[in-house]
Amino acid sequence: MTEFTPYSALIGGILIGLAALSLMLLTGKIAGISGIFSQLISQLPIKLSWHVYFILGLIIGPVFASPLGFTLPQTIDLSWTAIIIGGFLVGFGSRYGSGCTSGHGICGIGRFSKRSIAATVTFMTSAIVTVFIIRHVIGA
Repeated sequence: MTEFTPYSALIGGILIGLAALSLMLLTGKIAGISGIFSQLISQLPIKLSWHVYFILGLIIGPVFASPLGFTLPQTIDLSWTAIIIGGFLVGFGSRYGSGCTSGHGICGIGRFSKRSIAATVTFMTSAIVTVFIIRHVIGA
């Protein structure tokens, strides 16, 4: 288990907030990853647009952050089956909830959207219950 580092979390939160605010101010678009990705793949063949740069930034961001001491986990203690099922559930939930955690939690709450506040409360409650069950009931 990794140690919680409040400084890296604070810096990451500030950068995410600045990126979401910049995207909203410069383009009028919301920085919800599921919506951005959905719009990107709906325009097949993929055209070079801000959607492409946004997704590429998410992928290569850790490369630029690593010299500053930020790292990503090197191993994941899950089977490919669990990863695929988890990905499917996240995708289904994003589509069913009309957005993902980033869109609702960062951008929606920032705009005081009642729907996003309700969605984020639901996400967080589900996460808290899931972690409690896994760690204290099942004992994993």
